[in-house]
Amino acid sequence: MKRQRFLVNVIYDPNYKGYVVDVPQLPGCMSQGKTIDSALSNGRKAITAYLRANMSL
Repeated sequence: MKRQRFLVNVIYDPNYKGYVVDVPQLPGCMSQGKTIDSALSNGRKAITAYLRANMSL
């Protein structure tokens, strides 16, 4: 799979008490984590899953 770069927004959610990652270029692609590092790691996994799911359409 070709390596791509995506802009992500990382927002602290006080209700969740953690961080939410949104990928504007991929509608509906979001993830979260209690730390910024875990949120970004989960975001990478969400991007990979999103791209794989949409490649098979």
